[in-house]
Amino acid sequence: MKKLIFAALISVFIAACNNNKKEAKKKNGLAENAMEKFPEPKAKIKTVGILLYDNYAVLDAMGPYHVFSELMGAKVFFVGRHKGLISTAGMKVQCDTSIAEVKQLDILVIPGGLNETFTLTKDTTLLNWIRAIDAHSKYTTSVCTGAWILAAAGLLKDKEATTHWFAKKILKDEFGITSQNKRYVQSGKYFTSAGVSAGIDMSLAVVNDIMGEKYTQMVMLDLEYDPQPPVKGGNEQNTDKSIVEDMRAMYTSAIEPVLHPELAKTKVRIDNQKDPVCRMDVGSGYADTLSYKGKLYGFCSAHCKKLFKKDPGSYMQHAQ
Repeated sequence: MKKLIFAALISVFIAACNNNKKEAKKKNGLAENAMEKFPEPKAKIKTVGILLYDNYAVLDAMGPYHVFSELMGAKVFFVGRHKGLISTAGMKVQCDTSIAEVKQLDILVIPGGLNETFTLTKDTTLLNWIRAIDAHSKYTTSVCTGAWILAAAGLLKDKEATTHWFAKKILKDEFGITSQNKRYVQSGKYFTSAGVSAGIDMSLAVVNDIMGEKYTQMVMLDLEYDPQPPVKGGNEQNTDKSIVEDMRAMYTSAIEPVLHPELAKTKVRIDNQKDPVCRMDVGSGYADTLSYKGKLYGFCSAHCKKLFKKDPGSYMQHAQ
């Protein structure tokens, strides 16, 4: 839709530049109005790089990709932790550029996930690359648990930040960063956002910081971004407490193998690499196991194991 926004801008400026002498006064007014609507950008953005790695949360990356693609003159592209196909949630994305090839970005976006995201907080090569990019970036951002990675790189020290509601305790315990209960938080050039869908809000906030309110409204209208969920919910404060605790228990059991590898069940060999229910990678550690038709299956959480036991045939069919 960037071309449509460009066309809209051109039409405004053409109207403002009418050479008819009779319309001179009107022309000046239109020009002034156009400049008011679309002032000079705060910063010139030429490159926006969104990190991809296996098992990232899809909307964490794709939401910002769509929003930042509305920035005129900006090249928005994915930067892989590795080159080639990057897989997540049954979807594969061909990534033609890796971190080894990218030396500069105006905007860096770090999406989140779960186990793989925490594992990347120990990835020295990635952390060094992020620090190098951040040294010259105009904006450095994260979505969801991507804040763990920014914190591990030392970029959130003494800064205000936020992350996914479940990830806040880990951000505090592991990295010493206290999260705010906000949809997104700006601290200088650093923008962090809450879980998954909040990456869209954060990206719009960056666009607003660069281009101003009118341009941001144009982007929002192009996306028809006007959230109206069918039920109340979406964060810890407005969701039934039993649901919150069930979800917390599920996340906790899923991340235990990487959060506390010394406690991980590594002696028993399982016959699957991905949880048959949620498709999360369990090759590096699992929370629970179940024997089914002569094979031992690992699960990311007791919750997924419970769902599998109710209808194993269905999950095995989709796992093929």
